[in-house]
Amino acid sequence: EVQLVESGGGLVHPGGSLRLSCAASGFTFSSAAMGWLRQGPGKVREGVAAIGSDVSTSYSDSVKGRFTISKDNPKNTLYLQMNRLKPEDTAMYYCAADWVAGTMNWAFVPDFGYCGQGTQVTVSS
Repeated sequence: EVQLVESGGGLVHPGGSLRLSCAASGFTFSSAAMGWLRQGPGKVREGVAAIGSDVSTSYSDSVKGRFTISKDNPKNTLYLQMNRLKPEDTAMYYCAADWVAGTMNWAFVPDFGYCGQGTQVTVSS
């Protein structure tokens, strides 16, 4: 059974940082495409970042230069380091996975086959 469990969300001031984690199980983590998506209040789900099985990364323009996606294959864990957070980053953040080899574009993350339950990130003063 595929399981994706996010953690690390919380309340942070504008300009602050958070690191999200996603513990994965039930599949070959190193071979999967992984990503993060988010859904803000009153907004549709949007891809944020992706990391392919080849470890290449891709980011939406709204987070490029501020967020970093990474993964630890031996620990089966995906990360999202979020710096210089803005109020518009407030959203539920979800980890997602799919069985696609090679490079992955962030825009496809909302279409991935598996998604976790999410962790809330609130950026507010």
